[in-house]
Amino acid sequence: MEKLKETTITSEKVYDGALLRVRKDSVRLPDGKTSVREYIRHPGAVALIPWLPDGKLLLIRQFRYPLKRVFIELPAGKIDPGENPEQTGIRELEEETGYRAGRLLYLSSIHPCIGYSDEVIHLYEAFDLQRSQRCPDEHEFMEIFSLSLDEALRLIEKGEITDVKTLAGIYAAAHRKGRS
Repeated sequence: MEKLKETTITSEKVYDGALLRVRKDSVRLPDGKTSVREYIRHPGAVALIPWLPDGKLLLIRQFRYPLKRVFIELPAGKIDPGENPEQTGIRELEEETGYRAGRLLYLSSIHPCIGYSDEVIHLYEAFDLQRSQRCPDEHEFMEIFSLSLDEALRLIEKGEITDVKTLAGIYAAAHRKGRS
């Protein structure tokens, strides 16, 4: 695999925003030539597959500005400085849904945009949910709803769930339950 590796020659900050940082690197390719790589630095995130006591999944509907439409998603959010992924998961679930998880089960980590971002999303199932206080971020608007796993899988098949973290999370949970 070493023969495929690209080596950084120079690295330049292009943009430094509230969420994303854009870099432009000059790299040496495996054949000795040079090229440019532009990419987004991301702090990482957590997505949760929350199971209600009745066995249904807790999902959200949220408008996503870049695509100008509403998406069905798992509750999720970025990792804040000083947090580990489990802390982020517990915090985000409560903020977005008003439920607190009694137990988290790590499923996997995914890299949703490997061609232009270093983002990693950690997937956790959330169990033993207890009602709590919902307190979304100031500029966050969403609807909370529940579906059975089979209903969620049907929405994926119909193309109504297309968000990659949600697809990966639901499929990972279905696989763990022997329903893939």
